[in-house]
Amino acid sequence: MSDSELLVVVSKLKKYVKEKASMNTSASAASALSGIVRGLCDQAIENARNDRRKTVKDRDFSKSD
Repeated sequence: MSDSELLVVVSKLKKYVKEKASMNTSASAASALSGIVRGLCDQAIENARNDRRKTVKDRDFSKSD
């Protein structure tokens, strides 16, 4: 998987923003959000590894180091 691959469903993102704020969403917004999601996943993976698990759980996203 490349760092440029989108990790969000663009149509869902656009629909959410449109319904929430009556705004349009640029294509670059999906790319930026995917980068944020990628970073959060990387941290959650590290948290699971530190707990010696091979499963990323919801709690791995809320741990702070």
